[in-house]
Amino acid sequence: MVTLIHDAKRSGCRLEYACNEVQIDLRTYRRWYQRGEIQTDKRPTCVRPVPANKLSPQERNAIIEVCNRPEYASLPPTQIVPTLLDNGEYIASESSYYRVLKAEGQLHTRGRQRSRQRQAKPTSYTATGPNQVYTWDITYLPSRVRGQHYYLYVIEDIYSRKIVGYDVYECECGELASQLLQRTLMREQCFNQPLVLHSDNGAPMKSLTFRAKMDELGITSSYSRPRVSDDNPYVESLFRTVKYMPSWPTKGFKQLDASRSWVEAFVRWYNTEHKHSKLNYVTPSERHSGKDSEILRRRSDVLSVARERHPERWSSKIRNCEPVGEVHLNPERKAA
Repeated sequence: MVTLIHDAKRSGCRLEYACNEVQIDLRTYRRWYQRGEIQTDKRPTCVRPVPANKLSPQERNAIIEVCNRPEYASLPPTQIVPTLLDNGEYIASESSYYRVLKAEGQLHTRGRQRSRQRQAKPTSYTATGPNQVYTWDITYLPSRVRGQHYYLYVIEDIYSRKIVGYDVYECECGELASQLLQRTLMREQCFNQPLVLHSDNGAPMKSLTFRAKMDELGITSSYSRPRVSDDNPYVESLFRTVKYMPSWPTKGFKQLDASRSWVEAFVRWYNTEHKHSKLNYVTPSERHSGKDSEILRRRSDVLSVARERHPERWSSKIRNCEPVGEVHLNPERKAA
């Protein structure tokens, strides 16, 4: 390349234009060609200093060991790190986990779910505390008999993402949904207080029996807009989590009791063990009972101690440990 530049220069071309033609900077050419000689490329042979904040081999081995434990094998680093923080343990940040896993050839999808696409949400309500805005829906649970399904009814509190009511039946029915709704309000002890219940436009949701029960309980009804698929996002996201669980029976449930047992175990895990990404990685039950502030404060203390121990590994503040504020159901989009 330097020879070509020299040939062009001898033919009358300006040096800067010749460099531009071969797509290098003039300063690059002068670094390559000094005192009448072409210099050797020293980049492959130069000695680079070891970063001061580099993880030690013991720390890298600890990350691999943690990520391969049975309880963490299907969880991403964004779930593993908060769990360790709750136990008073900190090894490295999520980004360091990803770098180590990539170097070890273990950076792949840790679970059955596929990457999700983010979609814009439309209108509606705001929850500033538990038992203010519920959302509910029904989904299919496959059986071993082709063409036969069981039906999972779920009522979710959007503020805490807690499953406050659920059951599995053999059919879709407004009467069964009414009974589930009343049991849920009794369990949550939220009678005689403002409550919004959002759903899509399915037959059980708009049945006369169910609407009469909502009127009797003083619940404000809210429905998705016709032909809009993302107006009930919280419960749809929950159903996606249900059906991509590692323990999900891909061949179907043997019988109704088996489906109910599986759902009961899932709800127990989801409410009390699953650290929800939209709740700053606390469980729905912790958020529902108001314990999230104290848990996040303790995480902040653990991170502060870790930062004081290795300040060279922190380029900015510690991770956000603030509780999540109010939650919106299909908020209004701002005008451009």
